[in-house]
Amino acid sequence: MEGETSWIDYQFDDNKTQELDLRVFDSYPELNDDDNSESNLISIDSILPDDLLERILALLPIVSIFKAGAVSRKWYEIVHSRRFLCNASKVLVPKPWYFMFTGSDEPIGYAYDPMDRKWYSFQLPYIETSSCFIASSYGLVCFMDNDSRSELYVCNLITKDHKKLVAPPGQKFPDYSALALSVDSLSHSYTAAVVKSKQIPNNFIQWNLSIHFYSSETGMWVSPVKELMTGWRGGDDSVICDGVLYFLVHSTTLTGNQHALATFNLSSRPSNGLLIDSFIPVPCSLTCGRLMNMKGNLVMVGGIGKQDRPGIIKGIGIWALKGRDWEEVSRMPHRFFQGFGEFDDVFASSGFDNLVYIQSYGGPALLVFHMSLRQWKWSQKCPVAKRFPLQLFTGFCFQPRLEIAP
Repeated sequence: MEGETSWIDYQFDDNKTQELDLRVFDSYPELNDDDNSESNLISIDSILPDDLLERILALLPIVSIFKAGAVSRKWYEIVHSRRFLCNASKVLVPKPWYFMFTGSDEPIGYAYDPMDRKWYSFQLPYIETSSCFIASSYGLVCFMDNDSRSELYVCNLITKDHKKLVAPPGQKFPDYSALALSVDSLSHSYTAAVVKSKQIPNNFIQWNLSIHFYSSETGMWVSPVKELMTGWRGGDDSVICDGVLYFLVHSTTLTGNQHALATFNLSSRPSNGLLIDSFIPVPCSLTCGRLMNMKGNLVMVGGIGKQDRPGIIKGIGIWALKGRDWEEVSRMPHRFFQGFGEFDDVFASSGFDNLVYIQSYGGPALLVFHMSLRQWKWSQKCPVAKRFPLQLFTGFCFQPRLEIAP
């Protein structure tokens, strides 16, 4: 497998200082008679004006920017100033990172930077366990607890700015929930959406389904949909693309298609129409379907089930929605499928911009698919190893950005 070289372990902790060889340099040795004199060491701060220093620091990779903040108090203030963060965002065009949990009890793991092909030790803020719902969009990540489904945080994982949202309306402790987040890249306003499904007591066929969405501009939740579904229930995956909420629904009967895609326009007013009228069939017998916003286009990754044994997958496919039809983008080549080793019908996948990440729950191997290049490639090897047979791995992708705050 590709990616056996070294990796870097670095915590994004503003209070952690590190020994960096960036503080001074020998600028004009010809002006000094004694090469061993300390007068040869001239501070960068005394040579460069502040605006030029800011421009130079803005050219650094994100990790190096935070390391530079440990050089001196002045550099710390520069890299944490709002002006610098906004200006750096115009220079940095980061690819989405992938965060991989290394355990089920604590929110710790490693983040993969595809540009530098390096892993960084990383601890997620404001959550206590990896068992939670996660959605991300344009530099912000939303977490929802897995118990009551009522505690939600929106935060920037790089700067650690965060905000706790008011609890969404509707029933607590639903049987199934899906979380989505959409950030406007210009105004930085955002919308969080929660889809809840609750079974009617003693009736497996009928389920109450409700949609709730939160606007950062109003600070309020709205619940435009409360519907009794017959033969269908909501799942645990959703995404917002171009103002439309998409979420997967699952059949509660044993006949016909077992999955479908439901759609709801968040800008539309409540109507008497039924959600089932918006259903779009999935392209095949599907397992572990995941929805992604790839540059405003809806993309789905899923396991392709065998005809006679739909719970067992024979491959993994990627599709893009065109109108109401699915267009196959790619199928994972068999050599990569085999490269995961022991692979069952459940796996993690997440994507943003041009990159799709796929990993098996059974191991830390991470595969990357580039949408524009149609290229499959292993990531650099993750520095964590499987310690016991039942250890599970999962993760999500996010875009590291400095200038955005909830």
